[in-house]
Formats: sequence, structure tokens, C-alpha cells
Amino acid sequence: MFAIRFKETIEFMSYRKIAMIFSGLLIITSLVSLGVNKLNFGLDFTGGTLIEVGFEQSADLKAIRTVLDSNNYSDAVVQHFGSSSEVLIRLAPRDGVKAVDISNDVLNVLDSAGQGKADIRRVEFVGPSVGEELTEQGGLAMLTALICILIYVAFRFEWRFALGSVSALAHDVILTLGLFSVLNIEFDLTVLAAILAVIGYSLNDTIVVSDRIRENFRRLRKGGPEEIINISLTQTLSRTMITSVTTILVLLALFFKGGALIHGFATALLFGVFVGTYSSVYVASTIALTLGVSKDDLIPTVIEKEGADQDAIV
Repeated sequence: MFAIRFKETIEFMSYRKIAMIFSGLLIITSLVSLGVNKLNFGLDFTGGTLIEVGFEQSADLKAIRTVLDSNNYSDAVVQHFGSSSEVLIRLAPRDGVKAVDISNDVLNVLDSAGQGKADIRRVEFVGPSVGEELTEQGGLAMLTALICILIYVAFRFEWRFALGSVSALAHDVILTLGLFSVLNIEFDLTVLAAILAVIGYSLNDTIVVSDRIRENFRRLRKGGPEEIINISLTQTLSRTMITSVTTILVLLALFFKGGALIHGFATALLFGVFVGTYSSVYVASTIALTLGVSKDDLIPTVIEKEGADQDAIV
């Protein structure tokens, strides 16, 4: 099997202070953006009507917004979708009006915008109650996943590693949400699914690293905690690189060739792979080291067999 061998130990932990400052700045930026800009929730969560329109030539978004505003569609969100001739129009829910009637009216309005003939490619409608329910269920799904993972790592690892693993997951989720907030990328159900996948990917990578660190703490007789963690990270680096690169190649294909519908999904996963790999090294491992993990903490407890004392007397 192909593998990359590193002859010398890479001093990962010597850069841990710089990495933690960098992570802290990114987290603060993400939280501020989430508080100020919030997330650009898609139709799945907000409800309303989504209309995809195709033009024969490049569309002028400013002219389309102007003509929609003058025809009682001042709440319309207009953006390009895939190409300059494809336009996506999102409208807030309107009580007592069918999506078909709205799309036909919008088409008539666009025909008078001087952008050439417009064709309706897709119309989607989500009621406000459905959107609210999806928002609640999506949040519960993410919260449930994090709680289940918290319970798992609490039993699986020594508490310092468990705390580091959970911190790495929170780090990855916050940064991914922050990316979508800063760039104002639409957040829909596909992106939520991608974030749940990022949680699984990051946890898997963190568990591999933590298992190797725990194994080396028990196996290596010489070396302090920082040295042993550096050795462990170096040993798992080849596996991490191969896994990450092969995953990124697939995601790049989805990002560039998958179309606009899964663009947000691919973006979340691409970013999640990077931050998940980074957090396994510089968040989970750094927190365990900072909390003072040592060999004594990871030596398995010897359980005395029943009757052993009587055998010793005999």
C-alpha cells in the first residue's frame, strides 16, 4: 500500500501558540459575522417562492430588480445562478396566492424589463410553517449529533482527549458557519447536510490522531508529552494527507462540475476538510497537551484477579 514516510519528527506543537491565536481570531470573526450579518437562509428555511429564469443573453440584475420593485415585488432577491444568463429570484411568502400565479406574473414583468425573452426553468414553493419546521428540525439534528458525539468520546477517551475532540468539532462548525455568513452564501438543507458530514469527518480524523497519541504514550518509554504528541502526529500525517487529498479531489469535481444546486454543499465540505484536518492537529492535540496529559493518565488500571492473594500465600 502506498504511504509517505517521514524520517524526522515534525515539531507540530512548537507552533501551537500561533495556531491557537489564529484559531481564536477566526472564531471571533465568525461569531461577530453570525451576530451581525447572520446566515443567508435559503428557501428551505425561510419559506416563499423560488423562480429560476433563463434569458437568451446576459441578464442585467440591476434592471431586473428595478422592474420588479416597480411591480410590487420590492422584497425580491435577485442573483445569478450558474451563468450570467441564468437568474434566480426569491420572493417572500404571499398569503392566498399560488406559486403558479406568482411565477406567471413575474414572467410577464420580466418580459417588459428589456432583457429579451425570459423562460421559467424552475419554480419552488415552501410555506412559512414548513420553513419554520425545517429550521427547527435542522437545528435539532445538528444538536443531537453533537450530543451523541460528546457521549461517545466521553466513554471512548481520557477526559483531556475527549474535551479536545469536542472543542475541535465546535471549532469546525463555527468556522464553517462563519464562512457562509461572511461570504453571504445561501444556507439551505444541502449545506446543513454538509456540515453534519464535516462533523463526522473531523471526528474520524481526531479519533485516529488521539488513538495514536494514546498508543505511543503507553509504548514509548522516553520522551515528554510534547515530544510524544509530535511523534504521533508525524506518524499519522501520511494517512491524513492521503485521506484529505483524495476527498478534496472528489469535492473539487463537485464544486466545479456539479452545478449551482450543490455549490453550497461542495463549498461547506471543501472548507470542512481543511479545518477538520487542521483542528485534529492544532485544536484537539493542543488542548490535551495544555490540560497536562501524561503517561500516568493513560496507563491502564491493573485489575487484581479474584483469589490472587490466596494463591500468593500458598
